[in-house]
Amino acid sequence: MSKTVDNKPLLVKLTFLAVLMFSFAIFVMPPLYNLFCDILGIGGKTNGVYKAVDVEIDKNRSVEVQFVAMNNATMPWEFYPKKDSVWVHPGESTKVIFYAHNRTANDMVGQAIPNLLPFTASDYFHKTECFCFNNQPLSSGEEADLELVFIVDPDLPKSVNTLTLSYTLFDITENLNENVAVLN
Repeated sequence: MSKTVDNKPLLVKLTFLAVLMFSFAIFVMPPLYNLFCDILGIGGKTNGVYKAVDVEIDKNRSVEVQFVAMNNATMPWEFYPKKDSVWVHPGESTKVIFYAHNRTANDMVGQAIPNLLPFTASDYFHKTECFCFNNQPLSSGEEADLELVFIVDPDLPKSVNTLTLSYTLFDITENLNENVAVLN
């Protein structure tokens, strides 16, 4: 006579474990990674708002700043820089535009996270205005031009001639809805 084994408790435990692992990877790891990068000064993260002061422009030097835009796997928007790169003189203020289009039937909120290469140059790249400082709400079908104004510090090491600024756009709509629900 064979005995049947009930696998339901094991299946429930494994499902719970999988949900727990994904939740940890999505909600806990990004803040921990950011904290780790901030403490060690790595990761190519640019600083927050830079208060522009009178800086002498180095007309004898040009630096290429390249722009890359990508979407997180769950972000269905169209998102790209209107120019792939610009040449700037260190010390001069430069404005570039990124394009965003919510192609979905739903109102959504996006948040862009910057990264700068080479990592060692992040202290020399200053954003005076950036769409990444704020959430970007777009209604269904809405398009927007998103501004970035930056200054490359004249003290940028002479060995660095090219900077690559990338943005990853995340869908944070559900996170905002959950936070509003908790407050109510």
